[in-house]
Amino acid sequence: MSAIAAGPPRPDSPDSEPAVPGPATGPGDTGRSAVRSLLRLWPYVRPVRARLFTAALVAIVASCLGLVIPLILKWLVDGPIADRDADGVWLGGALLLTVGVLEALLFGLRRWLVARPLAGVEAAMRADLFRHLQRLPIAFHDRWASGQLLSRATADLQLLRLFLAFPLTFLLVNGTTILVGFGVLLVQEWTLGLVLLLPVVPLVLLCSVFEARYSRAARRAQDQIGDLTTVVEESVLGIRIIKGFGRHRSQARAFRALSHRLLGTELHKARLLAGIWAVIMTLPELAIGAALVLGTVQVADGELSAGTLVAFLTTALALRWPVESIGFLLAMSNEAATATDRYFEVMDEPLPPDTLTRGGPAPSAPAAPAPAAPVPADGLRFERVVFRYPDAPPDAPPVLDGVDLHVRSGETMALVGATGSGKTTLTALIPRLHEATSGRITLDGRDVAALPRDELRSLIAVAFEEPTLFSASVRENVLMGARSPEEAGQEELARALRVAQAEEFVNALPRGVETQVGEQGLSLSGGQRQRLALARAVVGRPRFLVLDDPLSALDVHTEALVEAALREVLAETTALVVAHRPSTVLLADRVALLSRGRITAVGTHHELLASSTEYRHLMSGEQREEER
Repeated sequence: MSAIAAGPPRPDSPDSEPAVPGPATGPGDTGRSAVRSLLRLWPYVRPVRARLFTAALVAIVASCLGLVIPLILKWLVDGPIADRDADGVWLGGALLLTVGVLEALLFGLRRWLVARPLAGVEAAMRADLFRHLQRLPIAFHDRWASGQLLSRATADLQLLRLFLAFPLTFLLVNGTTILVGFGVLLVQEWTLGLVLLLPVVPLVLLCSVFEARYSRAARRAQDQIGDLTTVVEESVLGIRIIKGFGRHRSQARAFRALSHRLLGTELHKARLLAGIWAVIMTLPELAIGAALVLGTVQVADGELSAGTLVAFLTTALALRWPVESIGFLLAMSNEAATATDRYFEVMDEPLPPDTLTRGGPAPSAPAAPAPAAPVPADGLRFERVVFRYPDAPPDAPPVLDGVDLHVRSGETMALVGATGSGKTTLTALIPRLHEATSGRITLDGRDVAALPRDELRSLIAVAFEEPTLFSASVRENVLMGARSPEEAGQEELARALRVAQAEEFVNALPRGVETQVGEQGLSLSGGQRQRLALARAVVGRPRFLVLDDPLSALDVHTEALVEAALREVLAETTALVVAHRPSTVLLADRVALLSRGRITAVGTHHELLASSTEYRHLMSGEQREEER
């Protein structure tokens, strides 16, 4: 069940390419550059660049300071130890201790320098991602699994913070240390230094191959984590359905299948990392062994001092960690590059034209507000409106095909049609949850496509058939529909609850309107959630009201009470109400019949009963029940 919703199935073979949700660049894209991907983080890093550069400089100094230790050892062996100078030995020991303590303090300073600013970078990126997700159109959210978005906001950003804190710095630090160290080795004894340089060329070639293969595996793993997150999230939200239908075993099987697939990918990554690490450790060790043999022969022949050989080998051993760390630093960098790609796949999604974007200039306030021009009370109009879903096949018929409809100012229009006729889609076009493919929709003569979204949605309130509540109090959920929730008072809240016939059950809650309703409002019944959603729609006294079958979950008695209270609200607004029952239709002044993507009839309930066979068929079942 949820495994299907998590996205297209991925092949089990770790070498196969996964399908990526959305218009993302897949892991098999050979033009991908990890460096180019990581450079996109610069706008976020720039504000803290001074501390990061300082931390990198401190780490370089600390790392290079460790290369002083072999030089001190050389002086000790060839000087005080050879001369049996006890004072010199104590001095050498003190120097070694001082260098070690100073190195440790510098590395501690580096950690302190990067900890706070990088946490701020992660927080800023997460805030930008959340803000962007809130502004993206519904069509985007219809395409993307929620778990994929959640994994980008959590696991991927944690990977980026770790990359900025460790691999980014130590790729630079270790690279500098290796260059300085080999310089010291060549100065000490160039013949032995050349022996240690022999593995460089094969290591570079192997690391290049490793990077390409590991980046594909890393992308596959992070996409699979997103799929797994989707299954967990849907299983938690749908736990009542799973338990009600006894589907816990099939859900567990879906989870195990995705977990096994992720396990296979992670093991593939581990094998790649183990292979490159084995090579990176073996080749330098062989080179050090060869240098040791050659250096011992030179010492025996008197061509090299014992202190120089000790210093040379100590320097070579000090360079083991910088060289051996290349493997997992490259691995972490590739995972970070993949996380960056996944993050910007979402951030690169275009916002609607009239949505403010991050970093845009703030609108300047006019010196004196001009008097508002009178707006004609023309109501709500649909003019030749066509809508086709963006991902629909080119030859598929549009959902709406030339809709013409006029809801007069102050009028309540019921919208009736068969299941799948496009009623909900039509209502979603008014607040621009979807964009009309062609045609136009006007509110009091103003094209909704030309209205800023903030202004448009301050004019319209919507209540959907499937009510959504948030993990907040009843008060916060209802006042979300007010024009200014912070300024809305108890009077507006009480009126909205009264209209929705929600006062009684809200007052019976443990803390009244301050009661937390829980995630998705699942602590309430379906009818209670629907009434709170209706209260949210009417609390702001909107100029236009769009109700998508808002009473479907109510019992007959409660429905009659809500309808009686709702008439007062409808008398003060222009409303379009999706209706399936005659009781809801009777709230309206007129009725529009939507059929095959067009409005085929408009009139009063009784006029359509007399003139439209299709309307009579839609109303007949419940009409007979009413006549009984």
